[in-house]
Amino acid sequence: MGAYVRSLLFVLGQGVSTIIFAPFCLLVFPLPFLWRYWFFIQWNRFNVWWLALTCGIHYEVIGRENIPATNAIVLCKHQSAWETLVLPLCLPPLAFVIKRELLWIPLFGWGLALLEPVAIDRLARRKAIYQLLVQGRERLEAGRWLVVFPEGTRVSAGSRGVYALGGALLAARTGYPVVPVAHNAGECWPRRKFLKRPGTIQLTFGPVIDSEGRSAAEINVLAESWIEKTVGEMNHQGTLC
Repeated sequence: MGAYVRSLLFVLGQGVSTIIFAPFCLLVFPLPFLWRYWFFIQWNRFNVWWLALTCGIHYEVIGRENIPATNAIVLCKHQSAWETLVLPLCLPPLAFVIKRELLWIPLFGWGLALLEPVAIDRLARRKAIYQLLVQGRERLEAGRWLVVFPEGTRVSAGSRGVYALGGALLAARTGYPVVPVAHNAGECWPRRKFLKRPGTIQLTFGPVIDSEGRSAAEINVLAESWIEKTVGEMNHQGTLC
């Protein structure tokens, strides 16, 4: 079966699963957050399974021992939509920092809103930082993990975006630890590409960065250095798809 057909089957399955799940948003809306969260990540679980079945994309997790027992701020490399599907399956209940426009997508946006993400207005930089600091603290104090993509948008495999200070600033202000995350998902699920390539993605959790007594700039540099070094090692070792 050709790559185009496999990719098409995945997209069709993802679309159908979204249409099926969306009406249930109205039914689970009154339930406590953890119940809603459990329900919605079944959509993630199905699509990760469907991705493996149709496109032959699997993954392995490295560094599980680095995941702390208490909640933390995750600073993650952003190469594709893949990491948004998989991270909720690897971590305790979490909230993503997203651009608010995603909440306006019919059907998909319903479920996303019920997961209580930190939705920011990226066009208004100061306002976005304020939203991140206020809503991010609220999610952390509620016991949730917070996932931030410091590059802001997806970057092509082998490329590096500018690491914004937002997530590191939140860590410095709140004292919550930071967990850097690296992966090579862009090699199998390229940015803004329809075709997907079979292979095994490496998802690596790095050593915890203690934010106590550190500035936002220092936290950001430590996270960026570890992430980019680890992604580079994946390339050097030939672990790409």
